Amino acid sequence: MEKHHKFSIWYVLLGVWFVLILNNWLYSSLGPVHLAYSEFLAKLRQDKVSELAIGQQMISGEMVGDDGKTVKFTTVRVNPDLAKELEGHNIVFRGEVESTFLRTLLSWMIPIFLFFGVWYFMMKRMGPGAGVMSFGRSGAKLHAEQDIPTRFADVAGVDEAKFELEEIVNFLKNPERFTSLGGRMPKGVLLVGPPGTGKTLLSRAVAGEAGVPFFSISGSEFVELFVGVGAARVRELFAQAKEKAPCIIFIDELDALGKARGVAIAGGHDEREQTLQQLLVEMDGFDPRVGVIIMAATNRPEILDAALLRAGRFDRQVLVDKPDLKGRLDILNVHAKRIALGPNVDLKVLAQRTPGLSGADLENILNEGALLAARAGHNEVTMADLEEAVDRVIGGLEKKNRVINEREKRIVAYHETGHALVAALTPGADQVHKISIIPRGIAALGYTEQRPTEDRYLMSRSELLGKIDVFLGGRVAESLAFGEVSTGAANDLQRATDLARAMLTQYGMGQTLGPVTLARRNQPVFLPGDAALMPPAQEFSEATAAALDAELREMMDQRQSHVQQLLGDQRQLLDTVAARLLEREVIDHKEFRQLLGDLAPAESTAASA
Repeated sequence: MEKHHKFSIWYVLLGVWFVLILNNWLYSSLGPVHLAYSEFLAKLRQDKVSELAIGQQMISGEMVGDDGKTVKFTTVRVNPDLAKELEGHNIVFRGEVESTFLRTLLSWMIPIFLFFGVWYFMMKRMGPGAGVMSFGRSGAKLHAEQDIPTRFADVAGVDEAKFELEEIVNFLKNPERFTSLGGRMPKGVLLVGPPGTGKTLLSRAVAGEAGVPFFSISGSEFVELFVGVGAARVRELFAQAKEKAPCIIFIDELDALGKARGVAIAGGHDEREQTLQQLLVEMDGFDPRVGVIIMAATNRPEILDAALLRAGRFDRQVLVDKPDLKGRLDILNVHAKRIALGPNVDLKVLAQRTPGLSGADLENILNEGALLAARAGHNEVTMADLEEAVDRVIGGLEKKNRVINEREKRIVAYHETGHALVAALTPGADQVHKISIIPRGIAALGYTEQRPTEDRYLMSRSELLGKIDVFLGGRVAESLAFGEVSTGAANDLQRATDLARAMLTQYGMGQTLGPVTLARRNQPVFLPGDAALMPPAQEFSEATAAALDAELREMMDQRQSHVQQLLGDQRQLLDTVAARLLEREVIDHKEFRQLLGDLAPAESTAASA
C-alpha cells in the first residue's frame, strides 16, 4: 500500500529560515544605499539628487555618487515641509504608499510556497521508496491476491515441499479447522535449498492458491547505514501485514538479515543486530490467529541465528532441493508448454543429461534451445537445438574463432580420449555421452561429457577411486602419446586431489585415521564454493598431517599406475579414437560405442543412452 509523504513542521521552519537568510543577503549586497537625513539634505542642496519617492516614513530615490554614477538610496523622513525645499531644485518627486500587512505577508508567503512546490515535485520524481522521508519504510512490494497468477501446478520437481506447504494454504483458507482442535499453525516457514530451485516461486504459489495478499522483500533491504532504520522497517512491515491479514510475508535471502549474532566484523555498527532483534521480537509477539504467515528463503541455513530457528519463530523448515530425474522431467514438461517442440524431442533424454541442475537451469536450457532454433531459422525446436543448449549452459559458448595449432590440438584429442577410455573401462563409472575438442567457455579446450544412468546419493570407495582414475586419464594419455605432460591437466589434478583428501579426512576411507573424520565445521551446505576446496582446520598433530600427506601421495601414485596399465593395454584403441576425434572434432555416444567394439559397456548399463 503506497503512502503519501508525511508533512513535518521542521520543513516549514527550515524553509522560513532559508528565505530569511536569502532575503537578508540580497538586501545587504544588492539593495540601495541607506543615507542619514543630514547626508540626504546635503546631496539635495548640491543638486545631486535626481528623483525621489516620498513615503510616510521613508524616502527613496536616485542620486549622483562621488564617481559620477547613479546610485539608489533610502533615508528616514524627518522634515515634514520637504516639498517646499524640493521645488527649488527641479527634482521629480512623487508620493509612495508604505507597505501594508497583506503586502508584506504575500512577499513572504510566495517564496515559501514556491519552496514547498519544488520540494514536493522532487519527492514525487524520486518515488515513494526514495529520499530521507522513506528511511523508516519497509520497502516491501505488496501483491494483491488477484495479481498473483502462480499456482502449485506451475511448480514442478519439489513434490515433498509442495505437500508441506499445502497445509499452509488450508490454514489460510479455513483456520477454524485447525484452531477448533486447539492447534496453531507455525508462525514461520523457512525454505532452504540451493539457488534456482524455486523457493520464491513456491512462496508465490502458496499466496496464489490461498488467494491472500503477498508481501515480498529481501533481507538486505532492511539494513541501512543509520542505526535504528532497519528496526523501524520491520515494525512498519508487520503493521502493514496486520492491516492486510490474512496475508503472507515473504523475506528472500534471510541470511543477509538473520546472520548469527556475535560474529560481526570488528568496528562495525549494531544496525544489523538491532534489526534482527526487532524481527525476533515481532515474530515472538505475533498472534497466529491474526492469519499472517511469515515465509523466508535462504541457501545459507548454517549461518542463521539459533533464535530464529527455535520453536515459535521459524519452527518449520522445508527443504527445496535440486530435482531428481523424475523432477527434472516434470520441470521440463512444465516449461515446454510454451515452447514449440519438434517431434524428435525426447525430454527424458534431456533430463538424463542434466543431473545436478536446478529448475532455473532447466528453464534456461529450453529458452536457449528456442533462441538457437530461431537463429537457425527453424520452425520448431529440434533435439539438436536442445543438445547444443545443454552444452552451452554446462560448458559455455563455443570458441569457433580460437585458433589452436596442430600439436596442441593432438594433445587435447589424446587428453579427452584418455578420459573417455578410462570411464568406459572402469566398472561403475558414468557413461560417456560426448567427446569434443571444440573450445568452450573461458579455458576449456575440450571436454568429455559423462551421463549417469540414474540419480546417485551414495558412493562406495571403489566408485570414488574410479572417479579419480577418470580424472587422471587425460594426463596419463598425454604421457603415453607424447612422453610428457602439459598444463591442461591442472584442473583434473586439483579435483582428483580434493576427492582423495576427502576420502582420507572426511569419509573414513584411509588407513592413517581409520574411522575418524576431520571435516570442517559450519561449512556451507548448499553453496560450497571455495570453502569446499580449503583444507580442514588444523585439529591434529604434525605427525598425523605428515602421515596423511604420505598416504595421499601413495593413493595418487597407485591410481596413476593403474591408469597407465589400463591405457597401455589399449594403446591401439587410444590412437584410433584420438585420430577419429581429430577428424570429426565431436564424437557422440553411439559412435564411441562402435569404436569400443567388444569393450563397450553392457547394453543393460547403457539402456538410457
